[in-house]
Parts: sequence; structure tokens; C-alpha cells
Amino acid sequence: MNIEEAATQLEALGNTTRLQVYRTLVRAGENGLPVGHLQERIGIAASTLSHHLRRLVETGLVTQDRHATTLICRAHYPSMNALIGYLTDECCADATCVSTTREAAA
Repeated sequence: MNIEEAATQLEALGNTTRLQVYRTLVRAGENGLPVGHLQERIGIAASTLSHHLRRLVETGLVTQDRHATTLICRAHYPSMNALIGYLTDECCADATCVSTTREAAA
């Protein structure tokens, strides 16, 4: 993942409604949710939900699959994990290791 991709995904999640939609889909697991059920859980108008889902799909955080007349939305876990990894991969890379400092003091 590059910084532009991470920034785009974080920007999408920076909207409270999109974050609520995304968290609801993450909670739903691999099976995802039909758009109608998602709309009921979030309690927003269909057009508003469609707008927010489009943004999440564009950033790769959500996928959609059509099954007959039902549109199933799913959190795209590889993208979520890549974003989390991007944020944590170099955690404390420039800091002195705490355990090494403690061992040296003992």
C-alpha cells in the first residue's frame, strides 16, 4: 500500500456515516449484508446509503455482489488489513526498544 491509497481510504472513513456503514459491514462478517438490511440497521435513506457505499467501493474497502435482485455488500478484509498494516508496520521503528533500555538499567 502506498501513502496515497492509505490517505484515500482514511479520508473515506473520516465521514461518520461511512464509518458507521463500514463498521456495520465488518461486524456482519464474510457473508455481508443485503443493501436493504444495511439500510434498516443504519436508518438512512436509500439514496444516501448508495452515495456512501459508492465511495467505500471506489476506495476498495467494500465489495458488492449481485445475487438475482439482491445486492450484497461486504467489507473487503484484505483492504482493511492492508490499511491497518500500513499504519502499524513501522510502529516504534525510530524509537529505542523499551525492553532493551530496561535490561541495560538492570
